Amino acid sequence: MIHIRNQSEIEKIRESCKIVVDSILKAGQALEEGITSKALDTIIEKTIRSHGGEPAFKGYHGFPASACISLNEAVVHGIPDEAPIPSGTVVKIDVGVKKNGYFGDAAKSFCVGDVSEETKKLLNITREALYKAIDVAHWGNRLSDISHAVQSYVEKHGYSVVRQLVGHGIGTELHEEPQVPNYGKPGRGPRLKPGMILAIEPMINIGGSEVVTADDGWTVVTADSSMSAHFEHTVAVGRESAEILTQGL
Repeated sequence: MIHIRNQSEIEKIRESCKIVVDSILKAGQALEEGITSKALDTIIEKTIRSHGGEPAFKGYHGFPASACISLNEAVVHGIPDEAPIPSGTVVKIDVGVKKNGYFGDAAKSFCVGDVSEETKKLLNITREALYKAIDVAHWGNRLSDISHAVQSYVEKHGYSVVRQLVGHGIGTELHEEPQVPNYGKPGRGPRLKPGMILAIEPMINIGGSEVVTADDGWTVVTADSSMSAHFEHTVAVGRESAEILTQGL
């Protein structure tokens, strides 16, 4: 079932989304060579709780941390640890928040120190693909128009779309219907309607599209160890355009 949220519900989702943004930005400000992902996770959890929210990921199916922090070839679901982050690392910070029974979710990829021009381009194209997708997330279009917008843009630049992982609806649950793949032909799937809330999240690789799960049972990495990027916004579908509820990242 795809939920249509009223304005009161959207405002509650927006409140959770604001906490998501604040926590990611605070972690980003602290991000420097030598810091640990565990320290970033602590900053994120403290920020979330200072706003009266709960870390949505902590304990979710047993996940042990407040944020997913994934480095370089790790696509998503990285578990924060005590290893110092070296210069030249891409750090993907993915945060979910629950407050007053409603969820928000977003992710951003950061660079620590100097990274290659190829890596910078990957991050830029992935971010741009997210906004291409948001541009078509309005009434009258279909769900796969979002998927096609991501795929067509990133493949035009020679990158590959992770196909085993998807975006999702969000509201009173962290993951709701519909699933939002980052690939597909346009004009298919449910018609987009105002009040649908979607977490759109391109996960894009420099190399091949295949991914595998690491021995920790959580971290998803590229099968060929190539660099990956991840950006995500929670958006509310509107009549003429989508509203980004995680604005500011």
